[in-house]
Amino acid sequence: MSDNIPNDPFADRESKNYENPIPSREFIIEFLEQAGVPMNRNDLFEALKLEGEEQYEGLRRRLRAMERDGQLVFTRRQCYALPEKLEMVKGYVIGHRDGHGWVRPEGSVGKDDDILLPHHQMKNIIHGDFVLVQPTDNSKRGRREGRLVRVLEERNDQIVGRFFLEYGYSYVVPDDSRISQDILIPNEHKAGARMGNVVVIEITDRGSRSRGMMGKVVEVLGENMAPGMETQIAIRTHQIPHEWPEAVDKQIENLGEEVPEEAKVGRVDLRDLPLVTIDGEDARDFDDAVYCEKNKEGGWRLWVAIADVSYYVRPDSALDKEAINRGNSVYFPSQVVPMLPEVLSNGLCSLNPQVDRLCMVCEMTISDTGKLSGYKHYEAVMNSHARLTYSKVSAILEGDEELRERYQPLVSHLEELHKMYKVLKEARDQRGAIEFETVETKFIFNAERKIESIEPVIRNDAHKIIEECMILANIASASLVEKAKEPALYRIHESPGELRLQGFRDFLSELGLELKGGLEPSPTDYADLARQISGRQDQELIQTMLLRSMKQAVYNADNAGHFGLALKRYAHFTSPIRRYPDLLLHRAIKYLIAKEEGRNQDRWTPTGGYHYSFDDMDFYGEQCSMTERRADDATRDVADWLKCEYMQDHVGDELDGVIANVTSFGFFVRLTDLHIDGLVHISTLANDYYQFDPIGQRLIGESFGNIYRLGDAVKVKVLAVNLDDKQIDFELVETSRKLRGEGKTAKKRAAEAKRKAKDKKRAATRSSSKEGGAARAVPAIEPTKRPEETGATSKRNGPKRSDAEGNEKPKVKKARKKKPHSKPKKTKRTKKEAQ
Repeated sequence: MSDNIPNDPFADRESKNYENPIPSREFIIEFLEQAGVPMNRNDLFEALKLEGEEQYEGLRRRLRAMERDGQLVFTRRQCYALPEKLEMVKGYVIGHRDGHGWVRPEGSVGKDDDILLPHHQMKNIIHGDFVLVQPTDNSKRGRREGRLVRVLEERNDQIVGRFFLEYGYSYVVPDDSRISQDILIPNEHKAGARMGNVVVIEITDRGSRSRGMMGKVVEVLGENMAPGMETQIAIRTHQIPHEWPEAVDKQIENLGEEVPEEAKVGRVDLRDLPLVTIDGEDARDFDDAVYCEKNKEGGWRLWVAIADVSYYVRPDSALDKEAINRGNSVYFPSQVVPMLPEVLSNGLCSLNPQVDRLCMVCEMTISDTGKLSGYKHYEAVMNSHARLTYSKVSAILEGDEELRERYQPLVSHLEELHKMYKVLKEARDQRGAIEFETVETKFIFNAERKIESIEPVIRNDAHKIIEECMILANIASASLVEKAKEPALYRIHESPGELRLQGFRDFLSELGLELKGGLEPSPTDYADLARQISGRQDQELIQTMLLRSMKQAVYNADNAGHFGLALKRYAHFTSPIRRYPDLLLHRAIKYLIAKEEGRNQDRWTPTGGYHYSFDDMDFYGEQCSMTERRADDATRDVADWLKCEYMQDHVGDELDGVIANVTSFGFFVRLTDLHIDGLVHISTLANDYYQFDPIGQRLIGESFGNIYRLGDAVKVKVLAVNLDDKQIDFELVETSRKLRGEGKTAKKRAAEAKRKAKDKKRAATRSSSKEGGAARAVPAIEPTKRPEETGATSKRNGPKRSDAEGNEKPKVKKARKKKPHSKPKKTKRTKKEAQ
C-alpha cells in the first residue's frame, strides 16, 4: 500500500501494530459492503491498492482470520462475502437425542427463530458449538432448515458418559442426550476405565465424513449405581463449577473463625437486639435474622439483618471471580455446591448463634394495615440470640409448653412477628399477589445414602413469616437503588405471553373456569382464579397449568416489576451467601450509604461497596439468570434419577394417582402420596383407538367412548423403571371416570356432520322454520397412530415422551452389540430436551 488507505478509521492503529500495515478488519467489511458483491483475494488486493508479497501474505492471513471468526464467508466460487449478505446466521447448536439439532441465532432467547440442522449436518458438531449456518428453502415443523457453513468455536467442555468395551472397541455414550454421537476412545486413552464405568472425557478429534469423533478419558468417576453418582453426573453434565481455583484457596487460607475487631469499628451495634435466625432443620448457612416490635403509635418496627458477604468478597478478587462463575449455590438432595467456600458460607459470613457477625441491616416501619411506610439501610454488627427452625417456631406459636419454656425470652417477639405476618398476608392478598400452596418433596436417606422414603415438605406459618419479612426487605432495597438511579439487578417477572395465555384459557373453559382480564389479565385476576380452585381435587394440576402459562422470572438491570408478586419494583437482597445478585445489591447499597456520608473513594468504599455501570449489570443479569437455570436443570435431573431408583422397589405395586398431563401417546399419572410421575402409554389402554384433544387435555376412545382427562383420579400398577432414561411406566388398573356411552369414530362423526348440514340446507329451502339446527360441535382433536404403528414397545421407534410438566423426556437405547471391525452405532438416549 503506497500510503494510508483513505477513510480507514483504524489506519493509525494498524500502523502502530505492523511495520507494513494492511487495511483493518473494520475497513475490509465496510469496503465489501460498498462493493455490493463478493470478491476474491486478488481482486481485493488490487482494489485496496496493496503492493508486494508481504502485504499479499498479510491480506491472506487477515482474510483467513476473519473467515475463522465468522466475519467473512469463503464461497464456493473462491470469493469472500459478508455473512449477512448471504443470509447466513451465527448461533449456538442445540442438540437433540434423535441426531438432528437446532441453531439458536446469537442474541435470540426463544425457539421461534431456531434453524433446524438435519442429522447429516450434525455429524461432526455437538451441542454447545458456536457455528455459522445458511438457512435453506426447506422447512420442517414450520421452522427453517439450515446448512452448516463453518464451526466458529468448538465446545471444549468435558463430557460425562458411560464407558463401553465391545469386540475390541472402546467408546463412551454421553449422558447428555443432546450429544447424540458416541465417542470412540483409543486404547492408550482409556485411563483404566472399565466396562460400565461413568467417566469424564475430552474430545480430541472431531472426525470426518467417514470417521466418528474420538476422545480421551480424563477422569473415572466410578460405578453407575454408586451412592451419589447421580449428583456427580449432573454436576459435570451441566458444567457446574465445583472445584476451587488455587487463587481462591490462597485468598482464604488466612481467614479465621472470628470477626476481626477492626471490622466492627464504625458499625451500628445490634448485639443486644434479640435477632434470631429461622431456617430448616438441615440448613448450614444462615443468611438472615429477624426481629420486630410493636410501635406505640401503631404498626411495627422490623429489623432484617443479612450476612455482610461484601466485606469479605471484594470486587475483582479471586473469590469474586469464582462467585460470578458459579452465580449461586446449587442444592442437591444429598450435597451442596456452594457459591462461596465453607470457611465463609458456613463460618465467617453465616449468622451462627452466640457469635459476633457483620451484617447489612434493613430497618423498616410497617403500618397497622401492612404497608411499608419507611426504611433505612446500614452496616452493623450483631449476635444471633438463637438458631431456630421452622418446626420449632410453629410449635411455639401453637402452644408447645416445653419449647415455650426453653425459649421464654423470645416467645413474645415471635408472637409479635406472627401478628405482623397476618397483617402483611392480608395486604398481600389485597394487592393481588398470586399465591400457591404447591407440594414439595424431600428425600430421606439412610446411612448408606440410599433413599429410605420420600416425604412432603409441610409449609407452616413460620415459613410464611420469614417469607414476608424477606419480601419486605427486598422491596425496600429495590426502592432505594431505583430512587437513587444506582445500577443494580432487579428480579423481574413479566406478564404472560398471548399464545400461552390463550392455551391456558382454553384449558380452563373445559373445566368450567374462567380467567378474567381480557388480553392483559392482572395479578389480581390470577389471584382470583387461585382462590376459585382452592380445595378442588385438581387444584395442584390447575396450578401447574397456570405456572406453565407464565414467564420465568429473571435478573435484569432494567426494572419491569414482578407480576407474580404484584409489585412495581423488586430485587434480591436477603441471600448473598448463596446468590450473586444479592451480593451485587449489597455493594450498590453500601456505595450509596458511603456516598451520602462522604466515605466513598471514587467507585469503592472501605467496607466493600462498589459503584457499577449499567453495562456491567447487563452482563451480570444474563450470567446470573443462566446459572440459576443451570442449577434448576441439574437438580431436576438428580431428583428424577432418585425417584426412579426409589420406584425400582415398587415394581408391581398398585398405587393411587391423578392424571397430570395428557399427550397423543398416553398420559402421565402423578402418584398421590409420593408425587412421582409415570407414563401410561396409549398401547396399554383398553382395546380401542384414541384421539388426542389438546384443548380439552384428554384422550377420547373412538369405539367405546372411554375418556381420560387431566385431573381424573386413577389407580395404576408400576410396570417398569428405567434408570438410564429416568422413566417410569405405569399400567392403568381403574379410573373414577365412567364410560360416556358408545363412542363414534372420526369417519362416523364426519358423516353425521355432513348429513346434518344437508338436512339444514334442505330445511332452509323448504321453509323459514328453524327445525334444521346446526351440526353438533366436534371438539378439536388430533388423530393418533394406532398402537401397532407407534412402536410403543420398541425403544428404537418409540414415541417422544414428556414428564407431567409437559417437558419432553427423550428415550435412550441400550448400546447394541457390534460386529468386529465395525464402527459402534449410536444409541438413542434421552434426558430433558434443551429446547
